[in-house]
Amino acid sequence: MKNIRIHEGLFSIQTAHSLYQFRADEHGVLQHLYWGEPTGEDMRYLALQMDRGFSGNPYEQQGERGYSLDSLPQEYPCGGAGDYRAPALRIRCADGACSADLRYESHRAFAGREPIPGLPAARSAEDTETLEITLRDAASGLKVLLRYSVWPGEEVLARSAVLINEGGVPIVIEKAASASVDFFTGRYEVLHFHGRHCMERMAERLALPVGVTAFGSERGMSSHQHNPFVILCDPAATERQGECWGAMLVYSGNHLEEMEVNQAGSTRLVTGIHPAGFHWTLQPGERFETPEALLAYSPRGLNALSACYHRMIRRHVVPQELRAARRPVLVNSWEAAYFDFNAERIVRFAESARDLGIDMLVLDDGWFGHRDDDTTSLGDWTVNEGKLGCSMAELSRRIHSLGMTFGLWFEPEMISEDSDLYRAHPDWAIAEPGRRPTVSRQQLVLDMSRPEVVDHIFNAMCGVLDHAQIEYVKWDFNRSVCNWYSHALPPERQGELPHRFMLGTYSLLERLRARYPKLVIEGCSGGGGRFDAGMLYYCPQIWCSDDSDAVERLTIQRGTSYGYPPETMGAHVSASPNHQTGRSAPLDIRGIVAQAGTFGYELDPGRLTEKEREAVAAQVRTMREVEPLITEGTYYRLDAGDPAEDFAAWMTVSPDRREALLSVAATRVRANGPFLHIALQGLDPETRYRVQGTERCLTGAALMRGGFNLPPLRGDYPALQLHLTAAAD
Repeated sequence: MKNIRIHEGLFSIQTAHSLYQFRADEHGVLQHLYWGEPTGEDMRYLALQMDRGFSGNPYEQQGERGYSLDSLPQEYPCGGAGDYRAPALRIRCADGACSADLRYESHRAFAGREPIPGLPAARSAEDTETLEITLRDAASGLKVLLRYSVWPGEEVLARSAVLINEGGVPIVIEKAASASVDFFTGRYEVLHFHGRHCMERMAERLALPVGVTAFGSERGMSSHQHNPFVILCDPAATERQGECWGAMLVYSGNHLEEMEVNQAGSTRLVTGIHPAGFHWTLQPGERFETPEALLAYSPRGLNALSACYHRMIRRHVVPQELRAARRPVLVNSWEAAYFDFNAERIVRFAESARDLGIDMLVLDDGWFGHRDDDTTSLGDWTVNEGKLGCSMAELSRRIHSLGMTFGLWFEPEMISEDSDLYRAHPDWAIAEPGRRPTVSRQQLVLDMSRPEVVDHIFNAMCGVLDHAQIEYVKWDFNRSVCNWYSHALPPERQGELPHRFMLGTYSLLERLRARYPKLVIEGCSGGGGRFDAGMLYYCPQIWCSDDSDAVERLTIQRGTSYGYPPETMGAHVSASPNHQTGRSAPLDIRGIVAQAGTFGYELDPGRLTEKEREAVAAQVRTMREVEPLITEGTYYRLDAGDPAEDFAAWMTVSPDRREALLSVAATRVRANGPFLHIALQGLDPETRYRVQGTERCLTGAALMRGGFNLPPLRGDYPALQLHLTAAAD
């Protein structure tokens, strides 16, 4: 193994520029030692012991008063056996006992990696290496496999766990985290990404207090409120410097991220499935596999950490058969027409869009069942030909005859009470017996844990996709889940439903990807309620937010960029005034902000003025020119993200550093205001760059260290974009 080294119970995992090290000690406890820049050293000297009052000792080590699971740094800590901190594992045995004490048994290292059945995970490459540690709880017969995978050239380490019941009686899993890391010393801050519908992934940085700080979701999805991604950082860390550690869960359901600072100042980070309401019965011989966590370290600040995740998601998470394909510039019908359309109106949209150079028309909600508002027909994926005035195949043919491609909206996991599907199968909806369910948008949620439900939805979707030429699906999920109950599970296994729900959704996505490998699926959940690495495994892009206001999007897309690359963010130019905020903003800022993601339009192109049509056509041409830079380049946040600042700025630099795109959007214009001065990043210090629209030709060193003065910005929400290219030698 090139990047995994094992010596006398010491395990060292090397990424491109980091070292992750732990050991199996003389008692079989797996102790975490170090995660940071490579040292070339055995870091076991860091594992200090101290007799701390009320921190007990394992029975066989009771004479070693300083040896306590409550204070040792561990790799996969258990609840109930003397470690009072947040555990990674909590079980309940058939006799009611709830302790677990995992001890090292063996290890193996191998090339490649084994898939996680039913779950998305980073894809293996030729040089991927995996370390597997076997732990065992002797009393219960529970065996745990901890898996660590590393990709040479990447900065990311993937972790997951497999729980196997090798005892003779059932074991109930009450908590099974994907990863846990103990930082033995030091004080840290946490950067997390909170929000709400129409304002997702707002970055907030907090100093960790003594005690538990936790973020998570119990909504049946990763959620608008808390993204399954956190960053621990040195208090002095900035975008450009300082140590940062990231943990990103490859999962789209209920999740929990816990940070605990204990009595001795040690910090523990735990991430995985949310344990609230979760319990999974593991019969003898059965196994349970956790979702994967992607861990990354950067000694060079937050921008460098983001670059680690962007590369990993691009190269090993998103569907690789779609990765190199050019993304179509699309127009979506939703804000242009909502439910008020027929085929003639949609074709008129397409004709107007085609003349502007737009590639694709996407027909949003309202084409199926008898759906003229959001109260009916979810689950009835049959084309409403009476409303359209033709078949979906005919509409698709007419769109393609214009030289455009065609996309369609689905909400596969949902069901309306007013639907043929509900009338035939009311027990397919998640709802508790004897209780009226909570509704949202007058819709219920399908029990995706049931194979017959997944089969029905798959066949219904194929019935549409097989009979019309459809290149794109917008996959929506428009409510949080509650009233968790499956009519197909016994009472003692109802706690398995949230995870089984996600397994069902992933199986449906897997089947669709296999049947239609060239189909682009854009994830959506009321915008960004399910923006996570789990969905990106199937969907190369996700609608970033239902808030299409360009000024609001500056905050949303900036927060998203900490973990997810720009080309995964669905971003559209919408009408002005904006439908969510009523704000009026010029086309320049709307276009420049949308070009920082997967570019499209959310308006009626037939209602644009001639001047606006010329501007839109120019935006489309620009996007095609810079798309390779956006999808392949390194992204940098140039502003501090402080709401008191008057502008936002970001840039993308090509892999060879000979080209860059600088974007600036002003949120406030002041009379006699300060200079707009920005220090660029990521350029080659020795290369001279021509700055588009100026006579300037400056070295990368000057642009990064001395910075660049922008021209004065005037008017309502002005914005500009500057293209930098290497000057001829």
